[in-house]
Amino acid sequence: MAYELELPVDLVAVHPVFHISLLKKCVGDPAYVVPLKTVAVKDSISCEDVPVEILDRQVKRLRNKEVTSVKVLGRSQSVEGAT
Repeated sequence: MAYELELPVDLVAVHPVFHISLLKKCVGDPAYVVPLKTVAVKDSISCEDVPVEILDRQVKRLRNKEVTSVKVLGRSQSVEGAT
């Protein structure tokens, strides 16, 4: 079984059909509601944030390369939500 969403025209790139096994019950909690004014979404459905501080830096060795990973705090994020 599948469930098809009715999406607005500007979300034509999103696949509107989901298998019913992927759906989960949504229990509304006002604490998890994000005000729309704080989220700026572009046409490409991406979010742009201004970096404020570098919280952590790691260098990992993958095969013959060293890859640097940086944890950045954005202006609209809490420290726990930094990526």
